[in-house]
Order: sequence, then structure tokens, then C-alpha cells
Amino acid sequence: MAATERDLLARLDALGIEHVTHRHPAVFTVAEAREHCGHLPGRHCKNLFLKDRKGALWLVVARDDAPIALKGLDKRIGSARLSFASAALLGEALGVAPGAVTPFALINDAGRRVNVVLDEAMMASDLVNYHPLTNEATTALTPGALLAFIRACGHVPRVVNVDAPEAA
Repeated sequence: MAATERDLLARLDALGIEHVTHRHPAVFTVAEAREHCGHLPGRHCKNLFLKDRKGALWLVVARDDAPIALKGLDKRIGSARLSFASAALLGEALGVAPGAVTPFALINDAGRRVNVVLDEAMMASDLVNYHPLTNEATTALTPGALLAFIRACGHVPRVVNVDAPEAA
């Protein structure tokens, strides 16, 4: 059974990770998040749940304004050709629905099926914001705390410049 927001926040507390959660109307897109959450302090982020041609799963977490083209991203992260994964696979692997994709969903990836990629520029921020397993709230924490959480879930994230231009 997938973790709930309450389970997640309790896990952050148990890990000694400082966090602040803000309630807001459900948001499904970056544009909606900017409308309802843009006033919140910290870097706002987006999350892409992807599958590569070889069947590997990828969670790419980046600044909400990062221009990410799937063509070329595969070379930067070391994957086969990428495409968006289905909602069914998202639910199966991370226990969340579209619109609520978040690095916090790694709490549900006990089998460590998902490869995690974090945007280098996002990780240089003072605070980062993600949905706490629901798109009706936003939880802020430091990038270091995010890394601690991801590692506590058994994942080793890669920090990559996700919007780097292609080499000539």
C-alpha cells in the first residue's frame, strides 16, 4: 500500500529533516502551481516520470522553468532513448497519480526500480518545493535535506545539468 502524506511527513520528522508544508487548491500543471504557489518561498520544481527504451524508469526533478527536451536528455543522464511513462506505471512504481509526481514518492519505491536525476541548478537553491504525495499541498526543504531523504529511501541520485545544450 502506498504511503500517504501523513506517512511521508512522519518519515521526514523521523529522519530529522526540517520541512514546511503549505496547503493550496489541487494543481496539475506548472502554470497552475505558479498561480497558487508562486508566492511561496523557495525554488519551484517539476518532475518528469520517464521510461527508457530498455525499460528502465527515471524520475527527473528540475526547476519549474528548466527547458528539458527528451531528445538529448538520454545522453546527459546515461539512459536509452526516453519517453513519458504511463499513468499506470507511475502508480505501480511510485504510488502517485499524474499531477502529484514528486521525489517524495520514492518512499514507495521499495524495489528501487526508479533512477533519480536531480537538476544541478535546482540543487543550488536555498529551498526546494515539491508535492508531499498530493497535489493539494507543497512541502519546502533544503536541497541537502532532499538528498538525505532520497538516500534514506535507498536511492543514489545523479545531479546533472538537465538543460545543457547539445555538444556540437
